[in-house]
Amino acid sequence: MMKIQKRDGRIVPYEADKIIMAIRKANNEVEERERATEDIIDEILEDVEKQGNNNLTVEWIQDMIEADLVKHNKYTLAKKYIVYRYQRSLLRKSNTTDESILKLIRNENKELAEENSNKNTRLASTQRDYIAGEVSRDVTRRLLLPEHISMAHDNGVIHFHDADYFIQPIFNCCLINIKDMLDNGTSINGKMIESPKSFQVACTVTTQIIAAVASNQYGGQSVNIKHLGKYLRRSREKFKKQLVEEFGNQLDEETMRRIVDIRLRDELRSGVQTIQYQINTLMTTNGQSPFVTLFLHIDDQDEYVDETVMIIEEILRQRLQGTKNEKGVYVTPAFPKLVYVLDENNCLKGGKYDYVTRLAARCSAKRMYPDYISAKKMRENYAGEVFSCMGCRSFLSPWKDEDGHYKWEGRFNQGVVSLNLPQIGILAKGDEEKFWRLMDERLKLCYEALMCRHKSLLGVVSDVSPIHWQYGAIARLQKGEKIDKYLENGYSTLSLGYIGLYETTYLMKGCSHTQPEGKEFALRVMDRLNAAVAEWKAKTRLGFSLYGTPAESLCYRFARIDREKFGDIENVTDKGYYTNSYHVDVREPIDAFTKFTFESEFQNKSLGGAISYVEVPNLTNNVEAVEEVIRFIYENIQYGEFNTKSDYCHVCGYDGEIIINDDMEWECPQCHNKDHAKMNVTRRTCGYLGENYWNAGKTKEIKARVLHL
Repeated sequence: MMKIQKRDGRIVPYEADKIIMAIRKANNEVEERERATEDIIDEILEDVEKQGNNNLTVEWIQDMIEADLVKHNKYTLAKKYIVYRYQRSLLRKSNTTDESILKLIRNENKELAEENSNKNTRLASTQRDYIAGEVSRDVTRRLLLPEHISMAHDNGVIHFHDADYFIQPIFNCCLINIKDMLDNGTSINGKMIESPKSFQVACTVTTQIIAAVASNQYGGQSVNIKHLGKYLRRSREKFKKQLVEEFGNQLDEETMRRIVDIRLRDELRSGVQTIQYQINTLMTTNGQSPFVTLFLHIDDQDEYVDETVMIIEEILRQRLQGTKNEKGVYVTPAFPKLVYVLDENNCLKGGKYDYVTRLAARCSAKRMYPDYISAKKMRENYAGEVFSCMGCRSFLSPWKDEDGHYKWEGRFNQGVVSLNLPQIGILAKGDEEKFWRLMDERLKLCYEALMCRHKSLLGVVSDVSPIHWQYGAIARLQKGEKIDKYLENGYSTLSLGYIGLYETTYLMKGCSHTQPEGKEFALRVMDRLNAAVAEWKAKTRLGFSLYGTPAESLCYRFARIDREKFGDIENVTDKGYYTNSYHVDVREPIDAFTKFTFESEFQNKSLGGAISYVEVPNLTNNVEAVEEVIRFIYENIQYGEFNTKSDYCHVCGYDGEIIINDDMEWECPQCHNKDHAKMNVTRRTCGYLGENYWNAGKTKEIKARVLHL
């Protein structure tokens, strides 16, 4: 029962005939006296088979064959065999970038165009980033990663995320320590930036920091807005001081207060507008606007809570209004993403700040954002703490500093590797024993790939990104100092992602994971994934975590690869997509409330990142329905988000529903534009191109179509 590990990571039964055939092929290339006799071949087989039940790699067996040939003085034959191996290796490592880059320049590379909906592949600046990324991806695949990891990625066994940046010593996403950078100053591009004296300046500095941080990592970042509250108060105090200096005792207290409030409101509007417009007009070095999330948390324990509430209100008001496009029409901006925290003081149950949440609900009804985090559910999952996800919706694990205080800001994610669960289900053919064995083998591949991420950052010095490592976004290291201590002991995370729990359950149990038998199996899969993560964490003391959150194009990549390999499998590969992580399939009849309740059990097992979506029709005139869902989110699920109908064509200004044409492409019915980057199509977040499934909700005439994300 010997097993062989192939280059793509698959474990297959040992087959002696393949060794015999390989040696006989080499025999045909040399003179008869140089050939290996049948006795020598038998001896080679015996040496290999002495290894018993050990899993041997293809490379190890080939090394043993070479050694045995040399031992029997078959030097010419051994040389032929070595040359053959080398030639095969070169073929596997040949440059593959030329055609993909040329297709990119000609705008024919559809996979890249759809990979990131925030990046327009027609733009020269974006193409420059993609060209560099294609070179990095190629070098990574051929030279930097172990060959079996590269082949596992190519074959859709796993997905090694962001290979287009792996060649550089940079990481994924982070929570910027904006408090430290604003309070203690920072440096950007070699220029000192002191602590701001006003809110307007603080907003400007914040956007400069965001742009600098985004240009030196490849994932998103998040900023906690409450740290700007101090600077709004500074502006209030500055205005009051100016009035006293100018008018002395000529103004009574009420008049002075009203004038200060007018000036402060004006500065508040200007500061928030600065953040919104700067973020949407800046272009980072990776060819897009900074992928940034603003964390909106009304914390009663914060001494600047009144100022924070004012800032959050203004952010929501401006997002509700939208920003003007080149046609002068107000549209929903892609960034910054907004995450609004529901707590006891604002969960629409008589809290002091319910009025702010009602504004958030209006904003969600019209603009899709903000997302919602339930502080109640988060405290249950994260040691009583409430904190922001990183820009890419990845969550950190709890970590305490030397003083025993939890720390969230100034931490980051080293990278992500995702597992193709449906492919395991396809190969297992309903055999659970085989399924668990294959899953464990592939989890070992994921671990090895994640360790490649970790090792690539070891030894990196702070000089590679001063904004991160020297000037406060992550740390305050000296020049030339290594970043290693921030990679270890759980300070930063390494994420194991997974795709297609629904399809896997269907393959193994013949039903959805929303059914009792399917749910029991699906939860066991989640437990096995968590057990692997816990084992890796205990073995290495690194911050491994399980990451179930939107993966966009990966849902299609895995499905496409498996369809090419295994053909159309009903309800699996024939759909053209896999559901993301634990989510309910888009075609399954389920209402919004049942969906959130069901998925909450899986969120609790995906603490490295979890988000649930529900799509609703345009509810601008039915905000009460949105409020009802918000109340439900607070009580039942940690992270929920709305998707509403909000289609828009940036080419012609058409403000109606974008259609699906006969070629299954998004198309503006007015100008026939098909460029994703020039259209705001809500359903692009899910990409489902089939029939709409609308299901009656439980309250306020709400109707929900579930997303497979």
